[in-house]
Amino acid sequence: MAIYHLEAKVISRGVGRSAVAASAYMSCSKIFNDYDGVQHDYTRKHGLVYEQVLLPPQAPPEWKDRSVLWNAVEEAEKSKDSRLAREFVVALPVELSKEQNISLLTEYVKDSFVADGMCADFCIHDTDGHNPHAHIMLTVRPLDKNGKWQNKTEKEYLCIKDGAEQGFTSAEFKTAQTDGWEKQYQYFVGKKKVYMPPSQAEGLERVSKYPKSTRYGRQNPITERWNSEEQLQIWRKNWADIS
Repeated sequence: MAIYHLEAKVISRGVGRSAVAASAYMSCSKIFNDYDGVQHDYTRKHGLVYEQVLLPPQAPPEWKDRSVLWNAVEEAEKSKDSRLAREFVVALPVELSKEQNISLLTEYVKDSFVADGMCADFCIHDTDGHNPHAHIMLTVRPLDKNGKWQNKTEKEYLCIKDGAEQGFTSAEFKTAQTDGWEKQYQYFVGKKKVYMPPSQAEGLERVSKYPKSTRYGRQNPITERWNSEEQLQIWRKNWADIS
């Protein structure tokens, strides 16, 4: 009888992890990390049964090479605490053959992740013939239609109109501006620094060129969905249903 198991993790630079290292480990391969100059060599590791990289149609075809894919991810993430990848570890039915488990896993990865725009790197391990399981690594930054990384978050400016405040992205502000919304800047009012729109700040000295904005910006709606607990439960259910 198959035993359900799905463990979800995030590979984050903030806890000292690397997407390149994680991919090299699970694929029992050697990959050089251009970001930090570290060579990760796991070619002596045993238990690899199968490995594959699957890409959505808009992804650059050279990313079929996992070393190119994960170095592209490392390059795109600039922060010291960046989230680099999502990882799942799933138990495979021991009663199925190798070929059946490959087919089962590939179907799950294609339907649940690649069809939703993620790049997927996955491997099957079984060191003793009695514990088949798979590691699945997924990109966490969406791609646009041209295969370029999208922003995870976007600057959101807190604008004002008739005393009401509302957030707009740069693209949204172009339209909002024609409707009377203004960005707010800090100005010196006596010794105080006060946010106000330029139309109300005649004769005042501006403190900074940067307009008022939300602290963390607005999350990309695709990223927001991928990061949600609801989406995780869907992925869990999909695996339970298929396995």
